[in-house]
Parts: sequence; structure tokens; C-alpha cells
Amino acid sequence: RDKIAASKRKGMRMGGPIPLGYDVKNKKLIPNQKEAKHVRLIFERYLQVGCVAKLAADLSRRNIVSKRTTGPSGQSRGGIPFTKGPLTHLLKNRVYVGDVVHKDNHYPGEHQAILARKLFDAVQAALASRAKSRGAARLKHSSLLMGRIFDDQGNRMSPSTTKKGSLRYRYYISSILSQGRTRDRARARRVSAPEIEAVVLTALRTRMPDQNTDFSDRQVIENVLDKVVLRARHIELDVRNGEATSVSFKIPWTPTPNTRKRQILMPSANSADASHPIRAESRARLLDGIAKARMWLDELISGAVVDTQQIASREKVSERSVRMTLSLAFLGPSIVKAAIQGTLPHGCGVTQMANLPPDWNAQKLQISQSV
Repeated sequence: RDKIAASKRKGMRMGGPIPLGYDVKNKKLIPNQKEAKHVRLIFERYLQVGCVAKLAADLSRRNIVSKRTTGPSGQSRGGIPFTKGPLTHLLKNRVYVGDVVHKDNHYPGEHQAILARKLFDAVQAALASRAKSRGAARLKHSSLLMGRIFDDQGNRMSPSTTKKGSLRYRYYISSILSQGRTRDRARARRVSAPEIEAVVLTALRTRMPDQNTDFSDRQVIENVLDKVVLRARHIELDVRNGEATSVSFKIPWTPTPNTRKRQILMPSANSADASHPIRAESRARLLDGIAKARMWLDELISGAVVDTQQIASREKVSERSVRMTLSLAFLGPSIVKAAIQGTLPHGCGVTQMANLPPDWNAQKLQISQSV
């Protein structure tokens, strides 16, 4: 590993797939002039169309395909139409401006650049801008209470995310945090988005029977909810009663603390094998999965996406993973409530919950039998 790192710092090529636009001679990259023209056209066309999917279709019409190589056994590889993944990788490949990449660093390479750095930088800026707008749109779509939720001091709470490893967590945070007003006395400064959304939706469906299961979560929010205010020990909901008038009611609620006190859990007197509660990490992954499942199901029903393959491509996961996650959208309300409160038994993680039967009574029975 040290030798590879040292060699790349010197700009040497250390093997790997041959990029479109180059050939290899004496272990060095040599520009292929015909392919280099295609590479420059790909970068220029991306700036014109502004979309990788549209660019892939455009290249297919022009009969521009991936790098065609022949292995030692004589087997041919490549020479196929571009798809989004390989095309995005090509657009980000610094080899075209003469660099050699090692992990997160890049160094001047021994090979000749075939692309103007100004053009490469313009494409990177366009890719970053589009990725940022997609992330903002996805966050806006998934945050059901955006524009309706406030802390106890009247400050608006906005959607936010944080990432830990491969997991992404959604929150609503008070504007006092984004504005640096740390001395303000608001109690609920940051709350888990899946948790508070589930609590509000359960209350709305319970108090307003006409908002039945025929309506999606988003439709319920848009149909009746005007405002959510988070207090120290309850939530205030302002709702429309169907006659353009607003009514308010309160539901008990205590914000989940950011940190949990360590406790010794003693087995009950009548059971030596009492189960442990679900782990905090498993609970967070489960709630995140439930939120994604409901959002994806809503998109499929509304026609915002065509099928699970489109979701898988967008989220960069397998279609099987999307289908398994979608099963979480059909968990019974009591199980979702137990997940929010952290009272599910140990072992009830995403995989176990995704494999439960669709019948709610059967779900509860299977969970009780697994304890």
C-alpha cells in the first residue's frame, strides 16, 4: 500500500481499467485522439443538457459507447451504451485533466491531459449544484411538517439531516440553532422527524376518523393540519374541521432526550428471561426505514415514480433493498408507536420487521413469540 501511494504521488499509473480517451503503452496512458474527441463532446454536452440521464440518451443516439478493450484471453469488454453510473464516474474522472487520484488526494500525472481544466471545473460545479438541489428537493418532499411546526417560543422549525456512517437521520431544528441564538429559552430545539411525524399523524387519524387509511400521510397533513407547536409536556395541534374554521387540541408528549441515562435492567420476578429493549441504534435505523418506506409508497401511489427500480437508481441501492424497506410501510400503528417509544424488544430491527406478515394481529403475535 505504501508503494502504491508513493508511486501515485509521483504521478505514475498503477493499473486499473483504461479510461475512454486513452490507450496503454509501456504501462503509461497515451491519448487516443478519436476517443478524446468523444470525451470532450461528453463534457460539453453535459453542460448543455444539464442531466446525466438525458446525456446518456444523447450519446446513445450518437453511437458513442464505453471504452472497448480486449483482455489477455481475447475476450472483449465494453463497447456498450453508457448508463447513469458509469457516465457520472466519467464526468468526475480527474485523469482527463492530467491528474492521478489516490483516495481523496490527486497529483499531477505522467500522462497528457485531453481536457481543458476550465471545462472540467465547470462540469464539476454543475454536478455539485444539481446534487445539492436534488438533496434539498428530497428533504422537502420527505419532511411532512415543514412550514407547520414551531417550538414553544414561536420559532419556526426547519427540516435538517445528519449522517453517521451510512445512515442518515432526519430532524426538525428550531431557527434559534441556525441563527446561533443559543441563550433562547425554547425547550424543543431539535426533535427526531420520524418520531414527531408519527405522533402527529396518529393523533390526527385518531381524532379525525374521516382521515382514514385511504389518505396518504401527506394528504392527511395537507387536508387538516395548520400548525404544530411543541411544548414541554404536550403538543398543540391546530386543525381545520372541514368548514374553513380551525380548532385546537393537545396531546401528551415528552421530547426524547438526546442522551439516555445508564440503568441496570433487572429481570421481572415472574420471568428469569425477560427481554431487553431494542437498542438505540437499531431503533434509529428502524424509524428511518419506516419514514423512507412511507415516502416511497406515497411516491408510487401518486405516480411521482414509475416503479421500485427508479427509486433504487435514485437512492443508489438495490431494488431488493427498496422492496424490503417498503414492507415497513405496512407495520401496524401499535408497532410503529412502540418503535417510537423504544419499547420494542431486542432483536426487532429493520430486517426482522421487514419480514413480518401484512396482517397487524399476526405481526404482534410474531413479535411476542420471538421474545
